[in-house]
Amino acid sequence: MTVTAMFRCAVCGEHESLATPLSWRCPNSSNDDRRHVLMLEQPMRPLRGTGDPNPFVAFRAYLAWDVLAESLGMSPESRDSLICEVDEKVALVAGTGFRVTPFGRNDGLSDALGFSETGGVWVKDETHNVAGSHKARHLFTELLHLVALERAGKAPWGTQRPPLAIASCGNAAFAASTLAKSVGWPIDVFVPAGVDDALEQMLLGAGARIVRCPRRDDDPPGDPTVHRFREAVANGSIPFGVQGTENAWCLDGGRTIGWEIADAQERVSGPPLDRVFVQIGGGAFATDLALGVFAGGLRPRIHAVQTSGCAPVVRAWDEALKSGGTRNAGSRWGECMWAWEDVKPSLADGILDDETYDWIGVLNVMTDSDGSPIAVDESHVREAYSLAHRATNIDVSPTGSAGLAGLLAMRPTIADDERVVVVFSGIRRHFMPKPS
Repeated sequence: MTVTAMFRCAVCGEHESLATPLSWRCPNSSNDDRRHVLMLEQPMRPLRGTGDPNPFVAFRAYLAWDVLAESLGMSPESRDSLICEVDEKVALVAGTGFRVTPFGRNDGLSDALGFSETGGVWVKDETHNVAGSHKARHLFTELLHLVALERAGKAPWGTQRPPLAIASCGNAAFAASTLAKSVGWPIDVFVPAGVDDALEQMLLGAGARIVRCPRRDDDPPGDPTVHRFREAVANGSIPFGVQGTENAWCLDGGRTIGWEIADAQERVSGPPLDRVFVQIGGGAFATDLALGVFAGGLRPRIHAVQTSGCAPVVRAWDEALKSGGTRNAGSRWGECMWAWEDVKPSLADGILDDETYDWIGVLNVMTDSDGSPIAVDESHVREAYSLAHRATNIDVSPTGSAGLAGLLAMRPTIADDERVVVVFSGIRRHFMPKPS
């Protein structure tokens, strides 16, 4: 029996074909009920990259976008060609296109943390990815989706492109603006009222229109930037972000990072990977990373890392355990996930999302791998940032090194011969604090 690739809502079970253009959200999602999220159900053949340096070409056959592009009548050759064409435009703006990023054992971290020669810390370094973080990976398949529709004459907007929209205060905003600029697409970036001035200049330099979003007295709980973003989408803007609840296609391209890890492990001798520590904001990154690794036949324990001052997914895990189990908890959204009431400041400010939008996928991958979440103290966040700079030559940001904070917190319970992965997910910008 052939298994059909599709999106299926993890809450209500509604499904959507991957060949449906602009299928951003569950058909049952509404302004009054946003507790729906489409998740990929896509059978995976044995993972085999082509060796192309561009991961979207190397793993094109595994992308959900490839199903859409084929349905539009594009040949395999034309799909590769479109990826390369758009990638070249991205490179002109960003200074680099999409390339397979470094992954390997880091001797400095491994020694500093007392691992044996057979164990250690493997680092996936995303700091020199497009726009300096992993975020552009999620967004690139969204961009390919839009450009492919235009090429096929199926874009409903004709020659007048509607603006893109994203709610973000950091790397995602800069990545989205960079990609939008590469193809000349207008974009509105909804940011907190107190957004850093230097980041604002970066966004303006990338051609973004910035919308500051102070909290209003009549706002419901949650992030005011998300409220204003949703209003813009309701008025015709295209969701161009990294929250699966708003655009499920962000859960496609992010898997390339996990596929690269799995592909690299086929050429490494010794035991398989034991654990992956991944920092959690909205949750799409952790979901994609794990699903990509799993597709390669690996099953390391996934540990989602949040700060103790903002840990909605840790709370959701505990609530799900009490209410029926941590897998497929979408029907219990109201019991498990709600906005964190009192967000505490952190050096890793990029993961302070008061709601983990893609929490269902995060709980699923932790459950399937016998993993668990962890809330780290601020002391671990700061020590991870400092250690990353002392033990490596990677200029990672405080948020980008937050997964390492989870490893520091759990290190006493981890055997010396375990092989552990952390992802350095974003570069340190000039306006960020220097490590001590």
